[in-house]
Amino acid sequence: MSDEPIVRRPPAPIPVTIITGFLGAGKTTLLNRLLQDPALARTVVLINEFGEIGLDHLFVEKIDGDMVMMASGCLCCTLRGDLVDALENLLRRLDNGRIGQFDRLVIETTGLADPAPVLHTIMSHPYLLLRFRLDGVVTVVDAINGEATLAAHPEAVRQVAVADRLVLSKCDLVASMGLEQTFARLRERLSLLNPTARLIDRPESFDAKHLLDAGLFNPATKTPDVARWLNAEALEGAQHKHGHDHGHDRDDVNRHGESIRAFCLTSETPMPPSACDLFLEILRNAHGPRLLRVKGIIALADDPGRPLIIHGVQHIFHPPARLDAWPDADRKTRIVFIVQDLSPHFIQGLYDAFAGMPGVDRPDALAITENPLKPAPRGLLA
Repeated sequence: MSDEPIVRRPPAPIPVTIITGFLGAGKTTLLNRLLQDPALARTVVLINEFGEIGLDHLFVEKIDGDMVMMASGCLCCTLRGDLVDALENLLRRLDNGRIGQFDRLVIETTGLADPAPVLHTIMSHPYLLLRFRLDGVVTVVDAINGEATLAAHPEAVRQVAVADRLVLSKCDLVASMGLEQTFARLRERLSLLNPTARLIDRPESFDAKHLLDAGLFNPATKTPDVARWLNAEALEGAQHKHGHDHGHDRDDVNRHGESIRAFCLTSETPMPPSACDLFLEILRNAHGPRLLRVKGIIALADDPGRPLIIHGVQHIFHPPARLDAWPDADRKTRIVFIVQDLSPHFIQGLYDAFAGMPGVDRPDALAITENPLKPAPRGLLA
C-alpha cells in the first residue's frame, strides 16, 4: 500500500437552474413538463407549495414532510422559510446519506419575485458557493398577456432581463384569438430587453435539452464554451436589425419607454489585473443596482494567454476565474451588460480609462474614478 496521504477533494459544484416568471405566465405547466422528462432523474426541485403546482399525479412516494419522489426519479421539496436554510438542509441530507446523490437543482420562484435575491444567494454565500454553481435562469412569459404585464410590472421586466432562456407560453392561443400583432410586439420587446437570451416558443422544446445547461461549460465536452454562453452575436444582430428598422441611435431608449438596455463591450487591449479589479469594484459600488446582469471574458496584461471570466447580478459578482487558455481564436475582451438607467458610453469610457488606452478623451468617465461612490454626473445616466 502507498504511504501517500489520501487527498479528499470536494465534489464538483451542482448546477442550479432558476425558473421564474410573472403570475399566470405558465410556470406550473412548464414545471410539470420538466418533471416528466427522464433527463431530470437525479434532480432536486425546490418549489413553494406542492398544492400550487398540482403534481399529485406525478407523486411516487413521500419521503418526509416536505420531500417527495417523482415518477421521473427526481426529488421535489417545498421551499419553506429562508432559502439559505433550505439549501443547507438539503446538503446535510445529501452528506448524511438521507437522500441519494443528485446532479442538478431547480428552484422555482414565486410569480411576484425579483429573481436577483435568489441569484445573490447562490453566487455569494461562502458555503453554497462551494457546493452549487449557477447554470442559468429560465423566465416564462405569457404570449397573450406578456406585453401588458411588462408594461405594468417592473418585476416582470427584471425577470426577462436576467434570463438565459425565455419561454413563451400559450403560443397556441395567439392565432385563435387574433393576437398576431400583439405577439409580434411582445417578441420585439423581449429581443430589445434581452437579445442574448435564447427564445423558446414551441411546446415540444419545453424540455431539459433546450432549457438547461445554459452555463459557461459545455455539458458534453466539459470545456468552456464562451461564445454560446455570452451569445454576443445575437446581441449584435438585434442591434443591427433595430437600427435598420427604426433609424434611431441605439442608445435612445426613451422611444420605447424602456430604461433597460443590453450591449457588448469589446476591447483588443489587455487590461492590467489591478485596473480590472478597480473597474469592476467601481461598477459594483457606485452602480450595482443598475447592473442587472454582467458576464464576460477579459484579456489581462499579466498573462494574455489566460483570460478572466466574470459573472455578476447587480452588486454581487461570482468570484472571477482564470481559464487555462482561450477557448477559441477570438482573444479580445467581450463583456455583455444588461443595465437599467446606465449609459453604455459611460461604461465604455470607464473601461477605456482603466485600460490606459491612449488618446481616449472621456473626462466624464475619469471623474467617476476619483469618487466611485459619488453619483454619476448629469448626462451620463439615461
